[in-house]
Amino acid sequence: MQKSSLVIVYHRQPYEEAEEDGKTVYRANKSPNGIVPTLKAFFKRLEPGRGAWVAWKEHELGDPDFERVIHIDDDSAGGGFHVRRLPLTKRQSSSFYHVTSKEAFWPVLHSFPWLFSYDNVDWRTFHEVNRLFAEAAAEQADEGALVWIHDYNLWLVPHYLRQLRPDVKIAFYHHTPFPSQDVFNILPWRSEILGSLLDCDLVGFHIPRYAKNFTDVARGLTGATISEVADTPIHMNVPGQALSEPQMPLTLTLGGREIAIDASPVGADVHLIDDILDKQDTTDLEDRILGRLDGRRLIVTVGRTDYTKGTIEALKGFERLIDRRPDLRGTIKMLCVSVRAASGMAIYDETQKEIEQLVGRVNGLYSNLGWTPIVLYSNAIPFDRLMSYYRAADICITTPLRDGLNLVAKEFVAAKNGAPGKLILSEFAGCAVELPEAIYTNPYGHRDLDRAIDEALAMDDEVAEGRMRRMRADVENYDIGHWIDSLYASFARVGFEAKKESGSPAQAAA
Repeated sequence: MQKSSLVIVYHRQPYEEAEEDGKTVYRANKSPNGIVPTLKAFFKRLEPGRGAWVAWKEHELGDPDFERVIHIDDDSAGGGFHVRRLPLTKRQSSSFYHVTSKEAFWPVLHSFPWLFSYDNVDWRTFHEVNRLFAEAAAEQADEGALVWIHDYNLWLVPHYLRQLRPDVKIAFYHHTPFPSQDVFNILPWRSEILGSLLDCDLVGFHIPRYAKNFTDVARGLTGATISEVADTPIHMNVPGQALSEPQMPLTLTLGGREIAIDASPVGADVHLIDDILDKQDTTDLEDRILGRLDGRRLIVTVGRTDYTKGTIEALKGFERLIDRRPDLRGTIKMLCVSVRAASGMAIYDETQKEIEQLVGRVNGLYSNLGWTPIVLYSNAIPFDRLMSYYRAADICITTPLRDGLNLVAKEFVAAKNGAPGKLILSEFAGCAVELPEAIYTNPYGHRDLDRAIDEALAMDDEVAEGRMRRMRADVENYDIGHWIDSLYASFARVGFEAKKESGSPAQAAA
């Protein structure tokens, strides 16, 4: 089998499986947006067949028919790529992902240390699974290839991969926040984790603040030095915000080695959104939504069910609004999309229960025959339909308590396409440093969120249109294609060059 020049290591499989006539078929993901389609677009810059993906598949060992390596034909990825699959048992995947990653790492990464759970962690299994990912990547990578590892649940892969394949380039990308030194150091395994990340050639984050937090940890634990810094690019620097950082580290030096540091926020797929908005079905659905609203103003809040996402804070803000403003009852409506997390994680089940109880309480107190204040969807709305809701909405409330980036805010802006609309945005979302025309809020303070909602409701349409138009220009300039260009430039810093040029950024991201 042909070896690969770019190997993406990510826990999720880059396709959906289905049964047809007794055979397993592999299809592109139903949703055209999200990180999986975005990462597949990186393969378009390679020679055909030179890209590969390593992922896990829950599978009991001993099945002689299990295919460890399959080929996916996919035009969105330059014609196709290989997928090397790890057969993890249910015990392994549960321990490594649902327990260690979600109960121990997730709360620390998002600066909720009081939710950190140590007792159930099986550190041995976490090592074992990360080693299996590293071995799979090592088998798949060509001489001098780039192995690009994604997210905190694969923190130890660089350590094993460097031992197995000293010839390859290793890059790592954090999709989550990276916390300050005092919070990160709560992890008992901090030295092992950091040592593995420092085996990389390139470590990337969404925004400069997270890059700085990482280098602060490295300096404190290892004595590494920052050997190169730069002013933060203007599109990632809104002065005075909670996550603003005027300078960003570019290079970390330790023991004679240099580790490149990068801050590149993921962009929205603006071309995809524009294509969806151009469809008659999208316009027709928007008209139906507006017809059902019957002149009411629509407020939307969208996210996964997670205590970090601020959904509860947004709902409570809406509840306070209709409690203190009786004049608005019957004139506004909230659509809350809180997509259920995977079953078996108690803390997410508790969050979902609290959301459902809160919606039930508000609707029970304030509904009448002609008006239900909140509509709750606990399943994902298809992306093209969601764009129609964004178009119809007057306000989008995006209030995570901590978030690596948050694409919802950017996608709302792209969908409005300069039409009047207001984005209420938490200062603690990574994308807040990119959107200076948003109405910022600190979701930890009830009064501040109430102020932001009142400001949005009172804003003149002409003012709202101007702010949305300027945000749309920013989102369009720094879209998914720009992100791909930015990452390939960072790969070049560590000696990896794509063998094939794809043309425009828009074509690369299509």
